[in-house]
Amino acid sequence: MQLYINTYGAYVHIKDEMFEIRIKKDKEIEKHHYSAKKVKSIIISLGAALSSDAVKLAVENNIDIVFADWNGFPYGRVWHSKLGSTTKIRKEQLKASLNEIGLKWIKEWISVKIINQTDFIKNLKKHRQTKTEFLNDKIEKLQNLEISLIKLNANCVADIAGTIRGIEGTAGRLYFETLSYVLPDEYKFKGRSSRPAKDPFNTFLNYSYGVLYSKIEKALIIAGLDPYLGFLHRDDYNQLSFVFDFIEPYRIYADTVVFRLFSAKKANQKHTDKITRGYYLNKEGKELLIKAFNNYFEEDTIRYKGRNQTRSNAIQMDAHSFANSLIK
Repeated sequence: MQLYINTYGAYVHIKDEMFEIRIKKDKEIEKHHYSAKKVKSIIISLGAALSSDAVKLAVENNIDIVFADWNGFPYGRVWHSKLGSTTKIRKEQLKASLNEIGLKWIKEWISVKIINQTDFIKNLKKHRQTKTEFLNDKIEKLQNLEISLIKLNANCVADIAGTIRGIEGTAGRLYFETLSYVLPDEYKFKGRSSRPAKDPFNTFLNYSYGVLYSKIEKALIIAGLDPYLGFLHRDDYNQLSFVFDFIEPYRIYADTVVFRLFSAKKANQKHTDKITRGYYLNKEGKELLIKAFNNYFEEDTIRYKGRNQTRSNAIQMDAHSFANSLIK
């Protein structure tokens, strides 16, 4: 399981070799206990605290501790100091970022992202026959963009990075226009927005992406990859460039969780608060999203590479597979 500590004033420490979370409610103190053997990661929002003993127990059990900002974006992480794999993987990752291997993978990841977006819209058609013409138009345009991407040729990503970003950006605009179009009127939105989000849908989506960033970073670290050594995304100071590259095929998971909450009208105005220039996901909204996110990633299973897997395990398998491909 993943522990999400988002209650202001919550305190995590150790009791009987278990994580104990103390939460003050009115004048009472609630206590929740979790075995270190069952916890995969601990994500802590602003306003919570943990003891050094809790950090030690987490490190001893390979549990990463992630510190997330108000938007769900991870800004820090406590992880054991052992590399856990051969340094050859990172050396080959650097080489790939400068040659045709990196380009091959970027084209594949962005292509899968666009295919996922296309398939998502195809599924929307099943129960929205009155919107078929609009949806077919978007499907055709996305398919053409994916074909254009696959046809691109160069010696490395840098030679055509602008073109790739242009295709990806156009696909994203068409995709989110479609999601807004099919949502109930009260949830429609005008394109993607972040930090802060301009509407409730993007507020949920940004937080969901933030949690997914953390999950992807962990998968890369476990596989022996460098989260900062990207292929397409720029190597800006302290930016997890490779996380932003590798995450692309899996954004559809976060999209699905959020879209289902809104299309089923489980998410509503009470889950977000209006702030200066945008919206903020409040405590009730975070609890709703995290529960749905955990169920989708950790409880539900999919048929993947001949086995029933959780989506979290599938991501980890892909990270290992990519790392292994670099050193074959």
